[in-house]
Amino acid sequence: MASEQSNRSADMELGRFLRARRSQTSPDQVGLTVSTGLRRTPGLRREELATLAGISIDYYVRLERGKERRPSPAVLEALARALQLDDAEHQHLRELAARAARYAPEPSMPPSRTVGPHLKLLLETMRPSPAYVVSRSMDLLAWNSGGLALYAGLADWPDTQRNLARYLFLHPTAHTLFPDWDYQVRGCVARLRAVAGTDPDAPDLTGLVGELLLKSPDFVKLWERYDVVGRKKSQKTFHHPQAGILTLYGQSLHLEGTSGQRLGVYTTEPGTPDHDAMLLLDVTAPDTAAHPDATARQ
Repeated sequence: MASEQSNRSADMELGRFLRARRSQTSPDQVGLTVSTGLRRTPGLRREELATLAGISIDYYVRLERGKERRPSPAVLEALARALQLDDAEHQHLRELAARAARYAPEPSMPPSRTVGPHLKLLLETMRPSPAYVVSRSMDLLAWNSGGLALYAGLADWPDTQRNLARYLFLHPTAHTLFPDWDYQVRGCVARLRAVAGTDPDAPDLTGLVGELLLKSPDFVKLWERYDVVGRKKSQKTFHHPQAGILTLYGQSLHLEGTSGQRLGVYTTEPGTPDHDAMLLLDVTAPDTAAHPDATARQ
C-alpha cells in the first residue's frame, strides 16, 4: 500500500509540473496566434501544447492526470521544447518521468543530520566570514558565529526550528533584513520544489512544506507556480539590526559524502565598510551559538 501511494505521488508530481509550466507559458511565447476573445485558461490550453509537441490531446491529458507514466524520451524532448524549458527544468522533467515509471520505489528515509567534526572545524577556520551547513530542506545543521548571527533573530528559535525557509517566510525580521525579500523567497521555494518533485514523500520536506502552506499565504502562491529553478545573485545585501547595511558575496557548495548537505559562506573584500561590518557581526555574536552539537539532533 505504501509503495502504491508513493508511486501515485510520483505520477501526480509529473502532471503538476506539466500543468504549472503550461499555465505559465503564453501563446505569444511559443508563436501562436490567438483570437482576441476571452481565454478562460491561463497560458496554453492542453490541446495547444499537445499540438506543439506533436502528440495526441488524449495522451497529453493522461500525462497531466497521472494515468500515463511512461512517456518516451522523444515525448519528453518534445514537451520540453514546446514549453521552452531551460536545462535545469528539462532535467527535472526527466527525473519526474523516471521516478513515475518505477514500479515500486524505495520508501523515503529522512537524511542524516550529522555534521562531522572536520566540517565544524572548517566553519571555524572561515571566520570572520559567516558560514554554515544546511540540509537539503534548508535546516541549519552547523554554523560559526557570524553564520547564525547573519540571520538576525534566528538564534532565538530552538535548534530544531532553525530552518532558512521557515525563517524567510515566518520570522518577522526577514522582511527588513532582505531589501529584495521577494527575490529571495522565489529562489527558496524553487529549491524546495526541485527536491520535493523527485522525492515528494520525503519526511524532512513534507513537514516543512505543510507548515508553510498553513502559515504563509506568500508561500502558497509561490508553491503553486512549481518553479524549480531559482535565480541566484552572487551578491546579497543585508540590512542587519546590529551590523548595519552590508553587501556580501555568497557561495553554496555541495558537500560530498552527505545526504544533500551544502556549505554556505559569505565573503567580502578586506578593508571595505562591508568587511568592517562583517567583523563586527563576528565579534559581537554570542559564542554559545558557535558550536552546535549537530550529532545530537539527528
